[in-house]
Amino acid sequence: MRQACAWLIVIAGVAFPVSARAETLEEALARAYQTSPQLNAERAKQRGTDENVPQALAGYRPQIMASLSAGLQAVRDLFPGNTLQTATLRPWTIGVTVNQVLFNGNKTANSVRVAEFQVMSEREALRNVGQGVLLDAVTAYMNVMANNALYESQRTNVDVLREILATTKRRLNAGDVTPTDTAQAEARLSRGQADLNAAEVALAISKEIYRQVIGDAPSHLQPAMPVDRLAPVTQVAAVDTASHEHPAVLGAGYDVDVAQTSIRVAESALLPTVSAQVSASRSVETDTSLTTTSTDQASILGQVNVPIYDGGTAASQTRQAKEMASQSRLVLEQVRNQTRTAVVSAWVTNEGTKVALKAAESEVHAADVALQGVRRENQGGQRTTIDVLNAQQDLTNARTRQITAQRDRVIASYTLLGAVGRLDVHNLNLATPDYLPEVHYHQVRDAWHGLRTPSGQ
Repeated sequence: MRQACAWLIVIAGVAFPVSARAETLEEALARAYQTSPQLNAERAKQRGTDENVPQALAGYRPQIMASLSAGLQAVRDLFPGNTLQTATLRPWTIGVTVNQVLFNGNKTANSVRVAEFQVMSEREALRNVGQGVLLDAVTAYMNVMANNALYESQRTNVDVLREILATTKRRLNAGDVTPTDTAQAEARLSRGQADLNAAEVALAISKEIYRQVIGDAPSHLQPAMPVDRLAPVTQVAAVDTASHEHPAVLGAGYDVDVAQTSIRVAESALLPTVSAQVSASRSVETDTSLTTTSTDQASILGQVNVPIYDGGTAASQTRQAKEMASQSRLVLEQVRNQTRTAVVSAWVTNEGTKVALKAAESEVHAADVALQGVRRENQGGQRTTIDVLNAQQDLTNARTRQITAQRDRVIASYTLLGAVGRLDVHNLNLATPDYLPEVHYHQVRDAWHGLRTPSGQ
């Protein structure tokens, strides 16, 4: 592992200018957590879901309605004796009505519970999106580091191939080798230049993806270490942890609660509704021929509605809610199975990257020793130019596999952490405040009025 870290330090130092500001993976993750449009959009969605609770709680509160009507009324009266009388009246009425539901089959109470379960489910969805954003940031960071290292490795390979070609040409002029050796060296140099160009293209693409995910262009990226210390120590423990902590599983569990409670909301349509109404009004007439010019009214009414038959709508909605509840339970089981598969896959992949990295380190060491030996033997006439070129290509390929293995090692450890549901700001101890969705929830839960959001919009 120390060899891997040392190689990462070397490639990081070569890949970026020393004068640039150093940036660690933790800093990049913190910035992505703060600025990610995807994550901020999900947070806004969460805040919108919070509003379902005060909307449901409104069912407990009175509904107050004020009314005002006024206008012009033309009157033409014809009396016996052909006496005609006309008048223009200006009647108006003002009133206020208060409605209060006293009982609605527990529809309001169950609607509040549904809204609260929806809030909890959306919080888990937000946490799951946060895990995805952080994993994308890790992948973008490590891809830039790896592609920088691959670019430097290919550039070094091209420099070496140019040196081999120059040496071969001098030996050709001296009569030590044939034109075939020169052609072989030229062919390998052309291949190396093509590989260098491909590495440069991959580096440019990875930098742009880094900018998209993190929010800024990469600077002097520092080596990153795996986070195995934050994950469970055994595969069984990882599976068990995911079943209790992964946001997808917890969110699906809350969806079951939503569907189950929605059955009682649908059943409330079959129960009586009791309400009270208080109203007061004043009507004013301007017709002087009337015995009264204004009327004041006040009333208190109680109303009981008992559903007898609604054409089968409520019954159908209840059956529908029950089927939706069955579906949500099956989805929960499906999510559990998918999470288990993801954990096992992440676990074996993470273990596999350890083996691959160790093998790649040994391969680089052996390929380097072999290249030095082939060069000495070539100088003594025991090896041909193609042998040197093959040994150089073997070393370059080994370094490529080592760099790729180092990248995969870090990404796999973070993938495992996300698979068990622990890839978040708190567990990673990032230097950024954790977004707390419950803060907004408590700000709006008991709000009776107001159009402005807690953020002032």
